[in-house]
Amino acid sequence: MALDQETYSQMKEAVSRFVRERLVPAEDIVEQTNDVPEDIIEEMKELGLFGLSIPEEYGGIGLNMEQECGIIHEICQASLSFRSVIGTTVGIGSQGLVMTGTEEQKQQYLPRLATGEISSSFCLTEPEAGSDAASLKTTAIKDGDDYVLNGTKRYITNALRAGMLTVMARTDISKKGASGVSAFLIDPATPGITIAKADDKMGQRGTKTSDVIFEDVRVPKECLLGGVEGQGFYTAMKVLDRGRLHLSSVATGISERILHEGLTYAADRKQFGQAIGEFQLVQAMLADSQADLYAGTSMTLDAARRYDAGEDIAMLAACCKMFTTEAAGRIADKAVQIHGGAGYMSEYKVERFYRDVRLLRLYEGTTQIQQLVIGRNMLKSVNG
Repeated sequence: MALDQETYSQMKEAVSRFVRERLVPAEDIVEQTNDVPEDIIEEMKELGLFGLSIPEEYGGIGLNMEQECGIIHEICQASLSFRSVIGTTVGIGSQGLVMTGTEEQKQQYLPRLATGEISSSFCLTEPEAGSDAASLKTTAIKDGDDYVLNGTKRYITNALRAGMLTVMARTDISKKGASGVSAFLIDPATPGITIAKADDKMGQRGTKTSDVIFEDVRVPKECLLGGVEGQGFYTAMKVLDRGRLHLSSVATGISERILHEGLTYAADRKQFGQAIGEFQLVQAMLADSQADLYAGTSMTLDAARRYDAGEDIAMLAACCKMFTTEAAGRIADKAVQIHGGAGYMSEYKVERFYRDVRLLRLYEGTTQIQQLVIGRNMLKSVNG
């Protein structure tokens, strides 16, 4: 699954122009209103951005992983709130369905997801189960031809906008680990589902995360993803590998923007009769940032190509997620430092971006979880 190179290049240029001409000028509106304007969301639909990773036979664009990373990198040179509008549909919200859904389930949801008619959310995290996804407590108990769901999901991105929820729930309560977990595709309008108001966060204003509460929610057995119990956790892990590469491109995209802000300020700001960029210690901060950006972009591109070639990239995806998101934090910190006191003022966008990138090291597996994934894979290669 891939777009031909000429068409892909044209799409990438169109997205880059959209970012420059529409998204960057709207960043202050998003910050002030805590919402992405509807006219911009409509333009994202027209550009096909909701269907980036959905196969062409279901109405999507059908990008491979390398191409998806390239487009996401471009989008994330604007406020991360814009990417968040499409992020769950392009990534973890739809890819479980693409990978393991039945043909009927794909036909039911994928064409509407691809056009942006509906968007999707990935309901895994709970109040007491985040990184330890195998310990989740939400249950889905079989009752005749239905399942009855009870439990609470936390920090669910785009739940307020979603038309489809991919929900992880325990179908076999006798099994405490991963093997008792199944995945369901559920309409959020189903009776018994409550989506709480949007969370108030440190940064990334305009993104919407909420609690999703299930109280005796009855869904037909056809909602079971793939029609098979006990595969939900394993599906989630496969989806997260891809999602971590997606997020690595989020990190490199916003890092490039932040570095541009720091470089522009260093070239323009005068002290002691010259641009501060002429000072060697400022140049050192710019150089460190450029090296971090280059390394992260190269890592992500390499891992994406390996993913497209069918290799097992679980460890590499974790390396990319860990390095690029930590690097984004370093780059943002240096950009604030280059701005001096101005960098602490909301008048300058580096203050905002500094807060925004902090989340990157937390969601879809914290840095510490990535370290565990990497370490365990390294030991596995030694121990066989």
